[in-house]
Amino acid sequence: MATADLLELELADSSPSVSDRTHTESSSGGQSRYDDGPTRPRLRPVRPFQSTSDSTAESRRPEDPFAPNERSAMPGSAGEHLLQSAYETERRAHKFYNDQVLDHLNERMKEFIVSMSMAFIATADGHGECDSSLRAGPKGFIEVLGDRHVAYPEYRGNGVMASLGNISENPHVGILLIDFVDELIGLHVNGKARILEDSDLRAIHPGLRSDFERGRKPERWVVVQVEEAYIHCRKHIPRMAPVSRERSWGTDDVKRKGGDYFAAKGTARPWHETQPQHD
Repeated sequence: MATADLLELELADSSPSVSDRTHTESSSGGQSRYDDGPTRPRLRPVRPFQSTSDSTAESRRPEDPFAPNERSAMPGSAGEHLLQSAYETERRAHKFYNDQVLDHLNERMKEFIVSMSMAFIATADGHGECDSSLRAGPKGFIEVLGDRHVAYPEYRGNGVMASLGNISENPHVGILLIDFVDELIGLHVNGKARILEDSDLRAIHPGLRSDFERGRKPERWVVVQVEEAYIHCRKHIPRMAPVSRERSWGTDDVKRKGGDYFAAKGTARPWHETQPQHD
């Protein structure tokens, strides 16, 4: 599996070069318009070596400052740990890891999950190209299958299979659930996913719900093995009030689905030649 791009912290001179400075001065009638600001840190993307094996890619990852000789048991990525060291936030980060991050779901987390009616799902393909998507349903649409597994349904959609396609290449997913109405709190659930057909998961877990609204039955499920579960603080979560609405489940009617809301249809793009529009 390909490793995603990393971020490297470097010191970069933010002042313009002499040639740039001369050009700016001459174009402004001799008056300088540049700012000799201080040297500032800059983050730049760095592509790691490509490898056909996880073991080779692992050996070429940046060294984790918290585990110089072995893979760290601390939650989080090597990139997190590197920037915590660079920005001197280790104490705060370690306190959060030790106080709030679990490798499983406790009872309160499980109660929270089954009370949610929507979730944000983050995935990435084998090259690290990311996608985020919304999943929604009645309360309890995400099934808790014990302390270390959750499952969410996949219904009939636009046929793109963006999230499932990413999971087929890269099983790592991030789920964010937020209570915007009552508690104003969120829960992160990160882990490894696999895709199961509805009938296959029901054979393993016959107690899965079957009272789907207007016959909106899942085609398949994403089962996530929990690796990290932790709070999302309420400080910046807005309070929202639910309102009733009529939903057109399973429709292919363009207007009911939102139509061409962002006026994308007919716009030229690399993978599609548009046809000229005639009045």
